[in-house]
Amino acid sequence: MKSVLQNDKQKIDHGKLLAEMLNQGIKSFTPDMMFSQIVKNYQMAEQVYGESMLRLLSGYDPSYLKRNINIPEFQRELAAAIEHNVKALRDEGLMDGHGGITERGENLAAFLMYVEELDHLTPKGAFGERLHKKTAHYGDRGEVRVFRKGDRYKDVDVPASIHTALRRGHTTVHVNDLKTSDRQSKGKICVIYGLDASGSMKGTKLELAKKAGIALAHKAISNRDSVGLIVFGSEVKEALAPTRDIKTLLREIALVQASRQTDFAAMIEKATELFPGENATKHLVLLTDALPTMGKKPEEEALQHIATAAAAGITTSLIGINLDSKGRELAQQMVDIGRGRLFAVKGSQAIDRLIIEDYEALR
Repeated sequence: MKSVLQNDKQKIDHGKLLAEMLNQGIKSFTPDMMFSQIVKNYQMAEQVYGESMLRLLSGYDPSYLKRNINIPEFQRELAAAIEHNVKALRDEGLMDGHGGITERGENLAAFLMYVEELDHLTPKGAFGERLHKKTAHYGDRGEVRVFRKGDRYKDVDVPASIHTALRRGHTTVHVNDLKTSDRQSKGKICVIYGLDASGSMKGTKLELAKKAGIALAHKAISNRDSVGLIVFGSEVKEALAPTRDIKTLLREIALVQASRQTDFAAMIEKATELFPGENATKHLVLLTDALPTMGKKPEEEALQHIATAAAAGITTSLIGINLDSKGRELAQQMVDIGRGRLFAVKGSQAIDRLIIEDYEALR
């Protein structure tokens, strides 16, 4: 399939177009409707469809479209180009008669995103093989040893440190009394990717979030670990228990569309239910660009559910995109309670590499 795509530019463009429809939250459209919106109010059309979708459907750069949209001759060319490309999508069975994406189209969009993400990360060594380490960032405490520079303070073994200080006759715990515990991996790892699909994630941010999920799915399943998915906005929209079925997982990730508000509490509660009861490392990694907004006291409720998950042996990390100071403070509280890690990113920073880094810490 990859070799077919490499030699079929039209197939690649069709896959990109369909993926962009999903990222923009467009369930269906017709050529006439799109053309009318572009001519009537180009700025609004660009907000609705996004630059990439307009470029792929029209064949023109958005800046060129904007400059020439009022010229009658260009309008006729534009209408013909959109009609031609939509017809090609229908002929290929990628779009139905109502302008919606068919199952065949959804599969193409998912596969293309998968290939693009692997091509993006493989040259950078993100999928290189690593030996399974005995120690892990998360997991149960293991062997006690002397605290060293670079160790995390949260891994300090307080009872052992106090015992050492008392044995040495110290009235307070000195730095050289500190003991730390390596965390031992529990073997099997189950990760659930919680993807914020609120309205503010529409477009490029949602595309990057999807590709990060694809990277996690590929890496973890290649290591025979399991990955689940929760898509949340004003409610939990999709929930897939941890699985090794890469095809199903890729499809669910590719089909994510943005909605409105953000309900963290419901999502965390659902994630806790999805984890298996067996002994395994259980980890929830959340990606969001906003504070929780649903519920009477959304921030308190989110922290309470994180605490409940932690009590059930589930660690929680968070990747926050462009969080303000208040959002970052809450995110830090969440990962402290969840014994996980916080990645605060700006713009289009490499989210996929961060999510792999978080996963590798489990191993």
